[in-house]
Amino acid sequence: MKEIDIKKISAAGVLIALGIVFGDLGTSPLYTFKAIIGNRVITETLILGSVSAIFWTLTFQTTIKYVLITMRADNNGEGGIFSLFALIRKQAKWVIWPAIIGGSFMMADSLITPPISVTSAIEGLKDMYPTLPIIPITISILIALFVFQQSGTGSIGKFFGPAMVLWFVMIAVLGLNFLIKDPSVFRGINPIYTYRLIMECPGGFWVLGGVFLCCTGAEALYADMGHVGRRNIQIAWIFIKISLVLCYFGEAALLESHIGQTLKDVDAFYGMVPLWFLIPSVAISTLATIIASQALISGTYTLINEAVRLEIWPKIRTKFPTELRGQVYVPSINWLMMAGCIGMVLYFRESSNMEAAFGLSVTLTMLMTTVLLSYYLYTQKASRIFTITILVVYLTIELTFLAANLKKFSHGGWLTMLIGIILVTIMYVWQAGRNIKNTYKKYLELDKYIPLFARLSTDTGIPKFATHLIFLTSAEEPGLIEQRIIESVFSGQPKRADLYWLLHVDVDDAPYTMSYCTKIVAPEDLVYVRFKLGFRIVPRVNFLFEKIVSEMVANHEITVKTNSYIIGPDNAYGDLRFLVMKSFLSFENELPFWQNLVMKFYFILDKISLPDAEGFGLDYNNVVFERVPLVIGTPAEIKLKKEP
Repeated sequence: MKEIDIKKISAAGVLIALGIVFGDLGTSPLYTFKAIIGNRVITETLILGSVSAIFWTLTFQTTIKYVLITMRADNNGEGGIFSLFALIRKQAKWVIWPAIIGGSFMMADSLITPPISVTSAIEGLKDMYPTLPIIPITISILIALFVFQQSGTGSIGKFFGPAMVLWFVMIAVLGLNFLIKDPSVFRGINPIYTYRLIMECPGGFWVLGGVFLCCTGAEALYADMGHVGRRNIQIAWIFIKISLVLCYFGEAALLESHIGQTLKDVDAFYGMVPLWFLIPSVAISTLATIIASQALISGTYTLINEAVRLEIWPKIRTKFPTELRGQVYVPSINWLMMAGCIGMVLYFRESSNMEAAFGLSVTLTMLMTTVLLSYYLYTQKASRIFTITILVVYLTIELTFLAANLKKFSHGGWLTMLIGIILVTIMYVWQAGRNIKNTYKKYLELDKYIPLFARLSTDTGIPKFATHLIFLTSAEEPGLIEQRIIESVFSGQPKRADLYWLLHVDVDDAPYTMSYCTKIVAPEDLVYVRFKLGFRIVPRVNFLFEKIVSEMVANHEITVKTNSYIIGPDNAYGDLRFLVMKSFLSFENELPFWQNLVMKFYFILDKISLPDAEGFGLDYNNVVFERVPLVIGTPAEIKLKKEP
């Protein structure tokens, strides 16, 4: 797919936005009314109140909050809760919590969105083919979808836009057909009907849990902003909202003709479809739900990749299946998501059961986005009245939706909540464990050791360890060095090298930054290098470092004693040896109970996470590993008595 300029409005950008951004929101008419009505008897108050609540939810949550306000909080064009967190994380430490909670529950909800979307589409054929094996068909589609992920969407991405245009035109026409027959349902635009729904309809407050499903894709819309740009999404949303409003009001008009009945007698969506068009409509619906699922899955990969780069998720292997901007593929997450989605289908079995559980966790994500957005507006010195208004209005709306969705907890919502809590725990342990490690990490003044480096590098009595010996350092300035690096170089068998390097990789809050700076600490002996890589850039440190060395040699900034036995281009700068230090929790620790528990879980995650060498893009033939005991607490004084 040809790269587009996401900063400009273009026909291609709008078309791509239609294809990869609005899938989740766009397919919600398949199941929203079913979730609202459930087993209730259809009444005019229920129908007009529901469509009124849907209209104003789309207006307040999607149009005003996300399309008009939140999408302005972009990080160099990138969106999503972690991009928003990256904008303000240096302003206050507490913002890590809403970011972790919001990101975790958004990922948890992504396990139920593909199953409910695909199942709802396939179920359109139940009336015509009662014995149709819906579960096997749904699982087969999901397996094919996840298997396809490793090849990326570059080859078929250009079809997403036209396919979704076809979907939105279809639902608009279907809705308009019934609105022409009964335009009186447009009375539902009056918010008084939402009030009547809550106050007069039995269990009306809990109906809001179903209404919320009409906007569950709004958070994903914000997360996908980096692919097509804010302006293209805003233009596309005009067409999308018109189509959704026509469809929802058309469904309301259909249901108005079935007052006194239940959904066993009519399907809110497929009831609008003429019999001759049923099979084509199911095919289009299935295609739309697959595209919607694809967008959500890709968004989850992006979310995980951002969390890794922001150091709130363990390192995992990431691939780039296409050249599309920002598109990543995370194999381990892909297969876990596939297993989770299949598990959801087997557990719930029908879309109506999934509807009863769907949406609970994503309300927490929206709440956390509101908190982060309000603080972002505060840091940007926006009008205090405007900021407080946004906070109060959306906390009120979303806390109301959260309360209404709590009824779903016992109907399966507990499952996505449990998954979300597990993800929050993983993020907390990883982030807290790193903080504890950094608290006890010891730094030394580098100047004191420069003469030792100079003497060791010329001491021919000690076997040469490498031409270039590179240490990955967390020191953010060239005047400091970790104690463990000094001990590694000089303790025991000293490691002689012609040139020592201290390499620091800094994660930049801008997503696609790629820059570096160098400082020659001691000419011909010690060099400090600092990479600045965006949080969406997977580091290829080996390749980048070789480029720096060759440039410094060419510019005569450093002199390298080459090995005359080496034939080829490597002879230009000698051999590279990266020394990677792997910590383990020493027995010589006495930590408080909670810190001890956190560190034990941290090192469990560390063992199953991607090795540092792969995480930094190092070739194993250039890497030496060294295990270092981590002492992060002072043990109590031991009284050891010598026997006579």
